[in-house]
Amino acid sequence: MQTIIITLLLAVFASPVSAFMTEGEGCGTGSCIDCHALDKTEAAEILKSLGGEVAAVDHAEVPGLWRIEMKAQGKTIPLYLDYSKSYMIAGDVIRLKDRKNITDQRFQELNPVDTAAIPLDDALLLGDKNAKTKVIVFTDPHCPYCSKLHSEMKSAVSERPDIAFLIKLLPFKTSSKKPTQTILCNKSLALLDDSFAGKQLPPPLCETDQGEQNILKARELGIRSTPTLVLPNGQIAPGFKKVKDLLKLIDQTTM
Repeated sequence: MQTIIITLLLAVFASPVSAFMTEGEGCGTGSCIDCHALDKTEAAEILKSLGGEVAAVDHAEVPGLWRIEMKAQGKTIPLYLDYSKSYMIAGDVIRLKDRKNITDQRFQELNPVDTAAIPLDDALLLGDKNAKTKVIVFTDPHCPYCSKLHSEMKSAVSERPDIAFLIKLLPFKTSSKKPTQTILCNKSLALLDDSFAGKQLPPPLCETDQGEQNILKARELGIRSTPTLVLPNGQIAPGFKKVKDLLKLIDQTTM
């Protein structure tokens, strides 16, 4: 983290554009973007020691940086280069106003998963089975943020009957393993509701390793936390979301 912060500071102070311009100063219309140019060929030359292929170059959301998308080992990875072309940043950039990891968000957009490769025989259905849009959700029965998202999902299907959720249990916590077995053996959404409500579930009625299989599949997909959505276009979206943001995200990926 210290290395990333120091690199960002160096990028700011090394930039040929003053950080203390007043309104109306600068190049062209006053935007720093007017003064700087970088294409894929030049970016590839600058970053040639990294290997891989430069897929795209664009100005980053962060002022003074380019976002360079590089293909390597079957993935497309967002990197950042400052306007002086002297400093590269490889790591997470967090937007403070909403604490959103814009690097991870872009990575997920660039690397969708194959939703058809996710087994759904064990999934619990929340909503209409004939709903036009179905969203896969990995959740943990002992995860507080999963419980909060579950409530928002209920509001979503109430407001939008054309959306349904397919819930796969992901017992990352040791305490979640037995409740997961109980829920899966009964394939019961009501038991998941009880678990989220803090109720003690009865012992499982069968032996199943489906929870462990779900963990293996999640790791294969790059899912590291719960709750995590897998949207219809294959984009992975981790974390809690309020119903308004949840519906907006789903609609954006199904247009």
